[in-house]
Formats: sequence, structure tokens, C-alpha cells
Amino acid sequence: MVPENRSRIIFKIVKATSQTLPPPCSKPRPSFIIGCWLSSKSCDEQANKQAGRNMNGFMMTAALLCLLFTGPVLLVAASPVSKRHNGTVPVPVVLWHGMGDNCCNPLSMGEIKKMIEEEIPDIYVLSLMIGKNVIEDTENGFFMDVNDQVSMVCSQLAQNPKLKEGYNAMGFSQGGQFLRAVAQRCPSPPMKNLISVGGQHQGVYGLPRCPGESSHICDIIRHALNYEAYTDWVQKHLVQAQYWHDPLNDGLYKMKSLFLADINQERAVNETYKKNLQLLENFVMVKFLRDSVVDPVDSEWFGFLKTGQAKETERLQESVLYKEDRLGLAAMDKAGKLVFLATDGDHLQFTKEWFTAKLLPYLKNPDGSTSQQFTSKKGFFADVL
Repeated sequence: MVPENRSRIIFKIVKATSQTLPPPCSKPRPSFIIGCWLSSKSCDEQANKQAGRNMNGFMMTAALLCLLFTGPVLLVAASPVSKRHNGTVPVPVVLWHGMGDNCCNPLSMGEIKKMIEEEIPDIYVLSLMIGKNVIEDTENGFFMDVNDQVSMVCSQLAQNPKLKEGYNAMGFSQGGQFLRAVAQRCPSPPMKNLISVGGQHQGVYGLPRCPGESSHICDIIRHALNYEAYTDWVQKHLVQAQYWHDPLNDGLYKMKSLFLADINQERAVNETYKKNLQLLENFVMVKFLRDSVVDPVDSEWFGFLKTGQAKETERLQESVLYKEDRLGLAAMDKAGKLVFLATDGDHLQFTKEWFTAKLLPYLKNPDGSTSQQFTSKKGFFADVL
């Protein structure tokens, strides 16, 4: 499903910045990037070969927004985890990429998919494509109503016979909260473990690493989110507005947010959401301690800014959401189902060694469980690095 008049949507966002933005991919980027792929060597080739049309306007928009909201994933060489196969078919894995990325980028999600397949013999890995091709998939990460995306994914999963017995899910950046919506809304086929890698479960408020501070570009985007994020048009057509969480306008956020306020039970308690989320065996949340993209970074562990101000944060366990257990997170915490992992890197930057040691155990066992021992009924906090 493609939003109506997408060219007009892109044009409105690009219009004020098209004369000031540098050419896309003007600077070299690291090899492994999850969230956006803007390799200076292949950007123009990719646009010409895959799109077959002029993508300059879109790529300028994508370049800016990728720098705002996403960051590279650094996967350095490391010794692989020993491969063990006991004759039982592994639980399938479903991946959802971050903003500006797509399902099949060989330098990002393609590499993650390949790595999981190499470490877990015979596993089936589905990297979600939102749209008919990788170009649509990338665009939809900016412009397609999140609720429509979630419905599309629910349909894909329900129609896939390889997933009928259940699957593990791993979402990167905004893909983390999108997959949580799948768990809450679509319990069949069953999601066993949910791994959120840098997901923003309480949304974002701010653009801490905005490029072009000396120009008007950052001011334009900040204005759009600060003053127009909750207008009907922006909510419907800008994905990031749907998880924009303004603590200074809590009432407006709860009333107008089309996605985040709904899945976080801000307006009313949907008992089905609460029941379905608690069906997870583990809900793993990864926080990047040097994250310069997500603001506040506490959102990656379901924390956020205290309501009515924009400086002091609170942990999940201090929030009304937890104390009233509106989503079942307190019950999951007491049952040892919430897992809080941390790594000392920037947004979505981690080593292959860390990934295989900390995340693959949740994907390896045939029953979807992990061999790690939980040390507290109040949630498991992993060692950094």
C-alpha cells in the first residue's frame, strides 16, 4: 500500500532544503550500515539500476533523515560461535529493518540475515519487505502509515507456512517498536522472543545529531515535528511523527498520536494487547550507551522523560505504564521475561562478537528459549559488552 500522492509528500519535505543539501552520498560511509545505505561508490548506480528513474529528490530526503535518526552498525571480524545442531528444526527468525534501510541491502540487513544463517544451520530467516521492491521498502520507512505497515506484516506472517508453529523476531531501531505492535495485535502465528535493537518504545523527542546546524535545515525539521507532528496530515504521512512523544504536550500526544499512543495504552487499556504481549517468552531490549541519535536514549529500555518537562528522565519501573501495569510489562518483569541488554556503542553499532554472544542465544534453542540464567525476578540486566 502506497500513500496517495507520494511525490507531493516528498516534494513538500524536500522543497525548502533542495538548494542547500549536499549531493547524496557525498561522503564515504562505513561498510556496514543498518538504518541507511548511502555508499558513495554505489549510490547513483543503485538509483539508476533499481529505480530506473531520477531519485535525487528522494535520496536528498533520505540522506538527511538517515543522518537524523539512524546510525551505522559496525560488524568487525570475530571468531564464530560454535555451531550445534541436534536434528531439530530451529525456530524461524523474522527481521524488520530501521528507517532508510530495506530488507535486502547486502551491507546491512542482508549481512545480518547471512550471519544468523551461518551461525544456526538450517534456520529460516525472513527479512521483511514493506512494498513490492526495495525502493518502495525504503520509501515506506519514511512515508507509509505505520498501522498500515503493521497490518501488511501481519498478513505476510499469517500466510507464510514456514512460520505457522511460531517465530522469533528481531527489530532494528524503529523496526523494534513496529514488531512489538505485531506481537500485540497479531498473536497468530505466535511470536516467541522479541529482540528490540535500539528500538524507541516510548518514542523520541528531539534531534540530537542533526547535520547542518549552521543552516536552516535542522530548524525546518524541528519545526515540523515540534509544531506539526500531531496534525492529521503529518501524522498520516510521516512515519517518525507517529512515534514522536512530546512530554510538554502530553494531552495532545495521547489524543493525536496514531501509533505510539495506541500500542502504549495511553488512551485506554486494550486487554487484548496486554494479553498478547505477555505471551512472549522473552522481550529483549538493547540500549546503546553512547547513542547520539535516539533522544532520550532511555526509550530503548522503555523509559522516557517525565511528563511536563524535557530534562529529567524516568526508568520503565518508575512510569505510570509500569505501576498501573497497563501493558503487562510489570507482570512480565516479575516473571523474568524482560531482558535489558546494553552495549557501549553509538546507535546500532556493535561488534559481530557481541551480537553472537548476547543475541544469538535467544535464537538458537529449538523452543525459542535462552540458556542464560536470570539473576533477578525484576528483569535481567546483561553486562555491558
